[in-house]
Amino acid sequence: MANRTIVPFGPQHPVLPEPIHLDLELEDETVMQALPSVGYVHRGLELLAEHHDYYDMAHVAERICGICSFIHSQGYCQTVEQLMGVEVPPRAVYLRTMWAEISRVQSHLLWFGLVADSFGYESLFQHSWRIRERIVDIIEETAGGRVIYGTCKVGGVRRDIDADTLARIGREIRSIKAEYDELAAIFLEDKTIKQRTVGIGVLDTEAAHALGAVGPTLRASGIAQDLRQLGYAAYGELDWEPAVETAGDCYARCAVRLREIDDSLDMISQCIERMPAGEIEVSTKGKRPEGEVMGRLEQPRGEVCYYMQANGKRKLERFRVRTPTFANVAPLVHMLKGCELADVPVITLSIDPCISCTER
Repeated sequence: MANRTIVPFGPQHPVLPEPIHLDLELEDETVMQALPSVGYVHRGLELLAEHHDYYDMAHVAERICGICSFIHSQGYCQTVEQLMGVEVPPRAVYLRTMWAEISRVQSHLLWFGLVADSFGYESLFQHSWRIRERIVDIIEETAGGRVIYGTCKVGGVRRDIDADTLARIGREIRSIKAEYDELAAIFLEDKTIKQRTVGIGVLDTEAAHALGAVGPTLRASGIAQDLRQLGYAAYGELDWEPAVETAGDCYARCAVRLREIDDSLDMISQCIERMPAGEIEVSTKGKRPEGEVMGRLEQPRGEVCYYMQANGKRKLERFRVRTPTFANVAPLVHMLKGCELADVPVITLSIDPCISCTER
């Protein structure tokens, strides 16, 4: 008779960098069931909205997560602007879009390095993070910080970028793209990586839809759903298509993210080439958010939702965030069932979990 045991996986693990905890029910080396636990880094960020000015809360929202910080502040500001009926100037819209895609690239490159390291490819890890460092240098040059941008505000953005700097960033992006394409090809063509990812952790189209998967996890299962297709910010004016794979395994999820880095670099170049002239913010003096609204954006890991209630005062009545990692926990549990214990870190990393976002 097979022996069944419960093995705790996380929140600290030598391969997995995120504090996610799973109780794995094993039959020999096969995972029969995975039970997730959350709540290790809860910080109460949503409650702060009830005690701080809605204008200042943009800084708090950006600190929901350091990896995808800018898009959190962008989502917060867009949702407040929707409540107030404020239209942001076109130049600010393009600057937001450019910073959002820069944020997506550095997030995916961070994931790229961690996945490579989980396979034992330390050189590939170092090269991907070396490229990421060039992206972070662009963030520092244009925003002043390397993790927290601090540029997004209700009504627009705080900082502009002059034409010479934009041209220089454009040249740097083209150089980064050429170097990155060579690195991505090495990863996708490697036999060892294919052995560890092809056919592992399969999430078919039906299961992805039924379990509410989002982002690259969803698109790797053949569903071309990307919130940027809604055309918010400047996405409706850029030329791009969602990256989609159909296999639904770890390799497909890796391929989607690697293709998205290329797409994001192209969108950054388009934003620079099409950057409109004009103001970077509009005054919101005398305006107060009032009503109830939900905003939706595409984070590097998938759809993020911002729910707000306001009564016309300077403080929000309710601020609620539904993050993509939380949405992908149920699909993750489905993927882990029936896999080998050795594949658990790879499958978990394939959804690019961000527990900092999830634990607000």
